[in-house]
Amino acid sequence: MRAGDADRDRVAQVLRDAAGEGRLTLEELDERLDAVYAAKTYAELEPLTRDLPAAGTSAAPVPHTGADWRPVDGAPSWSTGIGIMSGFTRTGVWNVPRAFTAFAFWGGGKIDLREARFAEGEVTIRAFALMGGVDIVVPEDITVHVKGIGIMGGFDHGASAAGVPGSPTVVVKGFAFWGGVDVKRRARRREKKLRKELKNRDDD
Repeated sequence: MRAGDADRDRVAQVLRDAAGEGRLTLEELDERLDAVYAAKTYAELEPLTRDLPAAGTSAAPVPHTGADWRPVDGAPSWSTGIGIMSGFTRTGVWNVPRAFTAFAFWGGGKIDLREARFAEGEVTIRAFALMGGVDIVVPEDITVHVKGIGIMGGFDHGASAAGVPGSPTVVVKGFAFWGGVDVKRRARRREKKLRKELKNRDDD
């Protein structure tokens, strides 16, 4: 995949933060910054922060897919979503905890992780749908393992797949009884916009 200016700037900031924390010498910083701005693909960027944690945390290195999964100060965080004859939505920029429980009974819920940030490298979502439904939307570049079961209902396993190196892992467990848990991969809004712009440019 080709890297863009935003990807290079993001990696450069991680390197500067690491140097400020004493993880890199100034000489190492200069060498890596030269490599960053010469890089044309994600594969060339990835090794430059492979040995560095995300700035200010002990989390895994920041991957270079145009996404930043580090938690955002002040962003909301929820550990549950309950829809009993009603519905719930967890979407936008929010900090996902290590464990999240979703319950829908004669109702529904939506968990959208496309703009979410992750406090841990692995997140477990326990989804229970009883005569209701839970929709889980994940971005295309993270690792997903769906392990739930459906009893007279459906538990979609089609989204299970590996993400890019260093991406968060989302494990979806639970069950659906006369209901459904639907897990889908979707592109982020900015990625959809970029693809549309590139398609229009190619058409021109």
